Amino acid sequence: MTPLQFLLIFRAHYKPALAVFLLSIGVGVAICFLWPKKYVATATVVMDVQSADPVAASTSPAIIPGYMMTQVDVIQSDRVAQNVIKVLALDQSPTVKDEWKDDTGGKGKLVDWFSGVLLQGLTAVPSPTSNVIAINYVAADPAFAALIANSFARVYLDTSIELRTDPAREYTRWFGDQGKTLRGALEKAQATLSKFQQGKGIVAKDEQMDNETAVLTHLSQQLGAAQGVTVDAQVKQNSGTDTLPEISQNSSIQNLRLDISRQEAKLAEAANNLGKNHPQYVRMQSEIDALKTKLEAEKQLVTNGFSTSRKVSHDREVELTAAIEAQKKKLIELKAVRDQLAVLQRDVDFAQSAYDGVSKRYNQTNLESQITQTNLSILSPATAPLLPTSPNIPKVLLGSLLVGILLGAGTAYGLEMLNRRIRCVEDLADMLQLPVLAVIEQPKQPKKLLFLRRKPPLELEHVR
Repeated sequence: MTPLQFLLIFRAHYKPALAVFLLSIGVGVAICFLWPKKYVATATVVMDVQSADPVAASTSPAIIPGYMMTQVDVIQSDRVAQNVIKVLALDQSPTVKDEWKDDTGGKGKLVDWFSGVLLQGLTAVPSPTSNVIAINYVAADPAFAALIANSFARVYLDTSIELRTDPAREYTRWFGDQGKTLRGALEKAQATLSKFQQGKGIVAKDEQMDNETAVLTHLSQQLGAAQGVTVDAQVKQNSGTDTLPEISQNSSIQNLRLDISRQEAKLAEAANNLGKNHPQYVRMQSEIDALKTKLEAEKQLVTNGFSTSRKVSHDREVELTAAIEAQKKKLIELKAVRDQLAVLQRDVDFAQSAYDGVSKRYNQTNLESQITQTNLSILSPATAPLLPTSPNIPKVLLGSLLVGILLGAGTAYGLEMLNRRIRCVEDLADMLQLPVLAVIEQPKQPKKLLFLRRKPPLELEHVR
């Protein structure tokens, strides 16, 4: 269908089309005046992700995905709505009570019912490019809408603090109970360790072990020295030569050797002068023999000293060996005591470490349970809107205008389809499926308004 054909159809049925158009405009105007007005109040909340944690003394990490939507769910939760009702004492309103009874027949809790009613007009919209959440509330009264939006914002801030402090209080209570149990275990372990030390006479765990080890080392050194003396005495006793220092450096033996040398010199002189049978020579020979006998006696005395020294050293070895064995046994017993002491000390250290860890967590959660600050703040409070958001008069009127045009055009087209007429040359050609060769124009009429002028039927001559 060409635009000319559509215009001719609309001209032929303009009255019903105009009626439908005016009816649509009237419905739009009626909606603007009769539809209940709704006002939207908006309060915005901003989240400071750079604020430092007052307990951990660290900057908050970047917002994880889904965090903003979690905050939106918190704002739109029954918990926040019920706290708003309690803060504003809306559950005490007679009007609210009457509506609750009419709607539920008095069944259930008024707070639960009214929280659902409040949440129907609430929407929380996070900003896609910032950390701002808009809290919108729709109500018939602009002042009430602003009041509820601001109340939701304030209660949301309080609830965010409660969501952090409530678990912290539970943790504090749990860590407190665990701390009492661990403190009892620590005291028991310390008492066991102290009793063991008192029973074994242990003052310092490592000092006594070091002292006893030093004693064993000293005894071992003494045993080595005694063994050296014994071997040396045995060698000297078996040797018995005059080259031994104890013999060659003995003053008595040296004096005897000098006397023997002098006497032998005199004896040799007497042998030359007197002869070997001379009584003086015989006497001098007797004296030399006596000196030699005495020299051998001195040597034997020194040699016997080696035997005595070897025996004394051997006895000392036996004593030192017994003392070393006893000291080793003592060290073994002391090591066993020290190992048992180390086990008890580890029990004390473990109990102390567990108690310290729980105490640290208890102090931290105790501080967190007393926090009254949050990284949320109200950016802009809601104010009572001056113009309603529903119905939107410009949109309703524009929509009714467009709908009226479409309905009017549709009405004209529908009426034409019910009683199809030939209104132009194109209609005739479409209907006959034959080309139009000539058109006999009608006589010109006085000009009238487009919609008041009546067009006589066309007189057409077809040449076949």
